Amino acid sequence: MRIGEVARRVGLAPSAVRWYEETGVLPTPDRTTNGYREYDATDVARLRLLVSLRRLGLPPVDAGRLAGLCLERGGIDLDLAPVLADQRAAIARQRDDLDRLESELLDLELTMAAAGRARRITNVPDSPIRVLFVCTHNSARSQIAEALLARYGGPDFEVHSAGTEATRVNPFAVSVLTELDIDWSGARSKVITEFLDQEFDYVITVCDRARETCPVFPGSQNTLHWGLDDPSEVEGTDEQKLAAFRRTQVEVSARLRPFIEVALRAAGRQPTAAG
Repeated sequence: MRIGEVARRVGLAPSAVRWYEETGVLPTPDRTTNGYREYDATDVARLRLLVSLRRLGLPPVDAGRLAGLCLERGGIDLDLAPVLADQRAAIARQRDDLDRLESELLDLELTMAAAGRARRITNVPDSPIRVLFVCTHNSARSQIAEALLARYGGPDFEVHSAGTEATRVNPFAVSVLTELDIDWSGARSKVITEFLDQEFDYVITVCDRARETCPVFPGSQNTLHWGLDDPSEVEGTDEQKLAAFRRTQVEVSARLRPFIEVALRAAGRQPTAAG
């Protein structure tokens, strides 16, 4: 068969097939008496395997070598095992990144919907936007969220946090906030019953247990959920635990920035650059 037929079967342009051959990734096929390249089913199988391996992220040379070994010897060169392991790890990271991006997009969609409701019910446009963060123990995630929104949102926001159970503020939460020049040493863990008689523009649960316990908060028509992993559950050295809290701080910051802009616009205020 001719190169055009091979390219069509594999889903590539003929020029791409020629490039793989010219760079040595694919063996150059035999030519007929009139000078045309002549391909057979083995060439199609090799090229399909090569394309699949390239889609997994392997470089052209490694993909071509692995495809050739699989077809010619029925085995895999042990030297390629680390390459495959690296690609598998890269795919896992990409999957995690996509899952995280999907979650953040869903959060943003729900925030925009909540902001639309807030725009319709807001009666005092100049008053601070009241936000309550809720988690189980009010020791880590909700404390970090309260501190960061107070920092980034400024006087436009009045921020509180509470837990379905009150314990203590986790020292690692205080440490990661200290790294941002936020003094949180005087914070205390608060129970949600302290706020039941208050109205909030937004109530945001940051853990699944709190969401189950408090699906609807009295005095708020806008309840959002940010599913954040609990850094307090990470075991290991103090440095490993601190790293988990730093990841939480980064994740909370990523969610807060679009939330602040959407909430300000819903309240009829001009968003400013968050610090």
